[in-house]
Amino acid sequence: MSEILYEHPLNERIRSYLKLEQLFEQVHGSLTDDFANSYPLFFNALFAILDSLDRHDIRGDLIKDLEKLERSLTAWGKSPDVDNKTLQQNLHQAKALSTIFRSKNPLWAELKQDKFLDGLRKRFTLQGAYSGFDLPALTFWFNQPPILIREDINRWLAEINCLERALALVLKFIRQKSEFEQIESNNSFYQDSGEGLLMLRVKLTKGADYFPSVSGNRFRYSIRFMELCEQKGQQYINDKVSFKLAKC
Repeated sequence: MSEILYEHPLNERIRSYLKLEQLFEQVHGSLTDDFANSYPLFFNALFAILDSLDRHDIRGDLIKDLEKLERSLTAWGKSPDVDNKTLQQNLHQAKALSTIFRSKNPLWAELKQDKFLDGLRKRFTLQGAYSGFDLPALTFWFNQPPILIREDINRWLAEINCLERALALVLKFIRQKSEFEQIESNNSFYQDSGEGLLMLRVKLTKGADYFPSVSGNRFRYSIRFMELCEQKGQQYINDKVSFKLAKC
């Protein structure tokens, strides 16, 4: 049966990770044969990633999480039930990424020095201000041979690839911390302690006419189920609901 997955962070660090993960998905999703029309999504997502790196200590947070993952993987390696080959691959990746992030100058620092991107970035911060007459340099760039355009894109993405790989690795192990359990709620409301949790994952059957609204933090959280409403936009429901929940 097809299901819809909803995820909700319980602290600002995981919130930043999930936002960056989605931005990377937008970057790659925009690289289609119709790039001439999807380029605003590509550049907006790329610049949002760079802005997030400026505003938050993503580098420091990832170093801590990668080092914590290294310790956990090393401890798990002592168990006879663990797939040692897969564990060693993940451990090697965590160590390599941690080394990259501890270097004095992160790779993405090069992107901030790129004059072409810097000129675009200033314009893209203004809503809708990336028409051809605003950015003749972008028009020129688009009219280069496709191979040169692809080389530029690959070079830019290579400089933040370590960030994408670190996020994927850390989030993979956070998501694997908990299995989904079936929950039945008589009044469409559920709450519990958030102690020790980083993220909630809610699955609903596709076709259900309601969706979860999560609030809370690492101490306590609640889930209320909502439906769309013409008058209010959305409103609480008060019916029995069934959903799956993973507490990560």
